[in-house]
Amino acid sequence: MLNSLSEVTALRVDNHRLYSATHDEIKAGATTDIYFINTRDVLASVDKLNTEVTAEIFTRTRGMFAGLSEVLELLRDAPVKIEALPEGEYFSPKEVVMRIRGPYGAFGYHETNLLGILSSSCAWATAARECVEAAGDKTVLSFGARHLHPAIAPVMEAMAVKFGGCAGASCILGAKLCGREPLGTIPHAAVLIMGDTVKLAQAYDEVMPPEVGRTFLVDTFKDECEESLRLAEALGDKLGAIRLDTPSERGGVTVELVREVRYRLNQAGFNHVRIVVSGGLNPGRIRELAQAGADVFGVGSYIAHAVPMDMTMDLKEVDGKPVAKRGRLPGIIENNRLVVVKNRI
Repeated sequence: MLNSLSEVTALRVDNHRLYSATHDEIKAGATTDIYFINTRDVLASVDKLNTEVTAEIFTRTRGMFAGLSEVLELLRDAPVKIEALPEGEYFSPKEVVMRIRGPYGAFGYHETNLLGILSSSCAWATAARECVEAAGDKTVLSFGARHLHPAIAPVMEAMAVKFGGCAGASCILGAKLCGREPLGTIPHAAVLIMGDTVKLAQAYDEVMPPEVGRTFLVDTFKDECEESLRLAEALGDKLGAIRLDTPSERGGVTVELVREVRYRLNQAGFNHVRIVVSGGLNPGRIRELAQAGADVFGVGSYIAHAVPMDMTMDLKEVDGKPVAKRGRLPGIIENNRLVVVKNRI
């Protein structure tokens, strides 16, 4: 770990690399704010670095708690006791979501990392759960990896699935981190290269194993209803779903479009074919499209672009005595919903 300013000054990084931090760099404190390392130098000089403290973390908004597993990994070897809300539970504004007790030097330098993990994880999980609740008994998939830097896309997908309630994720690593197989269809690029949606579907059906679902985009070349019926007639019972991803330049995926596709498929005897919709979805649109007949929702930007929550970590006890900066209440704030998730080692 980085113990002092001199070690930070001596740190060298390879310029020929992705800008994302490695796990070792995060654990060493290389992604924290420099003033926490300055603080280590100052406190160590007066023999106060390992003063016993109690820190509490809260935010000013309502949300779903997530990110605890990464916090525990970050502080796995630290001699601290941690109490926290169970992941997947909602918290209220200003409710204490985590409490850490132990020597300041064991975890204080990780304040930036702790808050960063929680602020993003809670935001992603909350946004995903909003979509899942809007969909009711229908399926929501997380398709947000393309909206984020690849270093953090798997984290977002994992939070959306594990705690947001999404049924799956398209990002390979994100899904694997949840113990799932990645889910997804096939891109417009493949249809464009093949030159015909049905030909692409037939080639896909020949190559892909039976357990892989047959879901195809129907907005590349022809009217969505026409293309859906062509696919259904060509593949029959093998066709699991069609996907509507009509761009905004053509009006986007509308309630009327979903309703018509559903009606025409049913009329032709293809009631088994489900409708997957994607493209700029949010909870409001999900509710409308679900009522119109959509079965599955691929949500990307709404989850990926969720605004990180402003998490705050305050010291509330120093050497067992209540403390607080002005405007905050000294001493711990009781919350009987916290459970012990790590004991001091």
